[in-house]
Amino acid sequence: MRNEQLPLARRHSALRCAVGHYCPLGFHATWAYLAATARPSPDLRRDPAALLRALETLEESRMVRLNELEAFAARRHAEKAAGRRTPLPTDTAHLRRPRWPGETAPSRLGLVAAVANRHSAFRRSAYPDATLSGDTQARRLADLHAHLDACASAYLTSLGRLNGPAQDELTDTIHGISRLTRPGYAPLNAYLLGWLRFANLLAYATGAHLCH
Repeated sequence: MRNEQLPLARRHSALRCAVGHYCPLGFHATWAYLAATARPSPDLRRDPAALLRALETLEESRMVRLNELEAFAARRHAEKAAGRRTPLPTDTAHLRRPRWPGETAPSRLGLVAAVANRHSAFRRSAYPDATLSGDTQARRLADLHAHLDACASAYLTSLGRLNGPAQDELTDTIHGISRLTRPGYAPLNAYLLGWLRFANLLAYATGAHLCH
């Protein structure tokens, strides 16, 4: 990607491959984050300087993640030696959910771009077939879908913020989606897990700057 002798299209493809290997927000959301933070020219297909800025942002985050994983592995080694063989869910939550590792707070602009990208995809995605749920569950699904859409719209309208009631609604929506998912294979999971990934990204983006 840093080889200026290569065609820009090839370097652009190489960055896409790198994001495929390391995408802490999910591939598309991570790409949107990088494109937005590669200012002042976020067109990664045509601007080699923006391409390099995106690469540096990705590498910095990956280094933090690798350090986190190393620390986690050392902690687990000590815990296993002490007889605690299985980590608690809270110990691994930061490894399973969308999060931008970094030495400083993540870019608000980048997170807004990531949420906007996934919100657009959420609105375009297929809705669960009526045969997958009864009338009561179908109404619950419709409510959850509408609430998640409304929370995302509010976040984007306010450019990265949600007020208290909207945050509570988002939390309730995540819990509602989680309660409808089932272990193992379930046809409805194909829809709900996508909703849940988007909801968790939105929850992370909403809270990322509250402690800074």
